[in-house]
Amino acid sequence: MNEVIRQLHERKSVRAFEGKPIAPSVKREILLAACAAPTAGNQQMYTILDITDKQLQEQLSVTCDNQPFIADAQMVLIFCADFKKWYDLYKQENCNPRALGVGDLMLSVQDAVIAAQNAVTAAHSFGLGSCYIGDIMENCEQHREMLKLPQYVFPAAMVVFGYPTQQQLDREKPARCDLSHIVHENTYHEMDREELHCMFDYKKGVLSFEEWCRRFCDRKHNSDFSYEMSRSVRKYLEDYINGAKA
Repeated sequence: MNEVIRQLHERKSVRAFEGKPIAPSVKREILLAACAAPTAGNQQMYTILDITDKQLQEQLSVTCDNQPFIADAQMVLIFCADFKKWYDLYKQENCNPRALGVGDLMLSVQDAVIAAQNAVTAAHSFGLGSCYIGDIMENCEQHREMLKLPQYVFPAAMVVFGYPTQQQLDREKPARCDLSHIVHENTYHEMDREELHCMFDYKKGVLSFEEWCRRFCDRKHNSDFSYEMSRSVRKYLEDYINGAKA
């Protein structure tokens, strides 16, 4: 196993950090690695917000589902899907651009999260832990105001970084589903109940499968934050849907 593959398998989410600061040179290398990521048409349809204001970071730890470890991180980056800069350029140069649509949003989200994963991988190579914070997509109105997000700029992912505590280093990485259930050859294979049970059986622990599934659904899919995320993302989508209809 080569070093890159080893680190990809080794990397896990870290939610407890030591107070050791991240050297500016290391931070720069992580950001350069993010910007070296694959990007549609070499357009880099993302903007990275480097959160250096500790008060703002503490606010984000509250607005992102009350997670105190966000405030303890040594680096916080928000990867915004950003088609605005290209749209503004086209308008300024009289290119007569069509109205933006949801396809533009999805493409720019792809660019943003690919860049984020490059940053996560680079950070791990320096011994840094990281954790994706999907809750940045919630509380649309509040985050737009806090981060001064204009139309056509969507906070696709937030990642917090820091040196992991020993407990986090020792913690076992959660198992993943078997490859046979994740990789479908050529076309999508819709799984029946028996196959789904087989796929997720390792997750249930001491519970019955039915009890584990009910609890997991309540904790994740039917949770308040899941409803809020859907509401908030729908709010961001309005810009693209309304613009395309105009």
